[in-house]
Order: sequence, then structure tokens, then C-alpha cells
Amino acid sequence: MKYKALLFGSIGTLIESSDIQRNSFNEAFKEAGLEWHWDEQDYKILLKKSGGTKRVEDFAEKNNMNVDAAKIRNRKTEIFSSFIIQNKQKLRKSILEIIKYTKDNNIKLGFSTSTTVNNVDAVFESLSSHISKEDFDFIGNKSYVKNEKPHPEIYEVTLKNLNLLPEECLAIEDTEESSNSAVQAGIKCIGFPGDYHIDDNFDMCIKKMNLLDQSIFSI
Repeated sequence: MKYKALLFGSIGTLIESSDIQRNSFNEAFKEAGLEWHWDEQDYKILLKKSGGTKRVEDFAEKNNMNVDAAKIRNRKTEIFSSFIIQNKQKLRKSILEIIKYTKDNNIKLGFSTSTTVNNVDAVFESLSSHISKEDFDFIGNKSYVKNEKPHPEIYEVTLKNLNLLPEECLAIEDTEESSNSAVQAGIKCIGFPGDYHIDDNFDMCIKKMNLLDQSIFSI
């Protein structure tokens, strides 16, 4: 087997989350008394940068406003987590099959995310009828890193925890920005775009796929 580990890089590789994230931001803006509303086109542009706090900061600067971006992002996370727990999510198509394949072939699984612990916990609670944390050999979160994606730090932490070399791992990412994180760590990456990124090129990736299958392990 060419690869010893498969690394899912973001919440969006497991569930279709962009629209839920966008609506959660809009609800947080409303609660904060801001007359902001991000539509799909706005959010697609904002997603080109990783990190919700940074998106809020940039948007506020663009509108010549001062806001507590971290507080808004934290409230958005609470809204997002609550929604996906209350409204159980489904795994994206082909994910359950590819996870089963890794188990059958002794390929380690990593979740190389730098999102909050609350988001990670909420995702696994929402997907509890499909997968569990025990399926993964390493699960990252924001506390592991000082630098958010596209910095490669979370992938470097993953490699250290799994005791593997970059060439022994294959990453799955749903955005170009996050794909750069894996590539900068020396890890080959498959672009697995969500709905908001379907038209992106993923030029830094070795392949772009709408559905995953076992052929990825021979690329």
C-alpha cells in the first residue's frame, strides 16, 4: 500500500457545511446588532481566506467598522454547533465507503482540522450514527496550533502524532485555501470540493474529485 494514512482536513470534507456556516454567521451578526448579511456570493469570496475571525475582521475593515470579531466568531460557532447537533447531518457521499476501505486495509485515519473543539465535538455528535472519534487515529483542533490554515502547522502536528512522513500520507480538502496547508507540509492532496467550491480549480492538488474511491490510494 502506497499510503499509510488518509487525512481529512476540514469539517467540510465530512459534511456539506458551508451554507450552515454562512447562516450561522448571519444569525450571529443579527444578535450583535449588525445589519450585515452574507449571501452565497459574498461567502464564496470570503471563503478564499481561512479562519472565521479573519473573515469578520476583513469585512468590518472593508465597511470602516470596529467589531469584536472573535466574539462574533465564537457566537457563530455556538450557533453552528447547536444546529448540526439538533439537525443530524449526513456524511458526504462516498466518505463512509472510503473510511471502511481504510479500516479494511490498515490505513490510519487523521482529522487535520484547526477548528474549535466545540465544532469538532458537534460534528462527531451530529454524525454519531455513521462514524465516531474512535475511527480516527488523530483528531486535531485549534488548541494544537498557533497558525491557522493555509499555514501547514496542523498537518505538521498530525504527522508528528501519527509518526509518519509526508509522503506516507494523503490529504483530502474541500477548499483551495486549506489544500495549500497540506501541500506546504509536503503532503499530496485530493481536492474534494463542497458546493461553494465546485468551480474552483484546485491546481495545487494531484486530483480534483466529486466522489472519492479506492483509486486515490494508487495516485
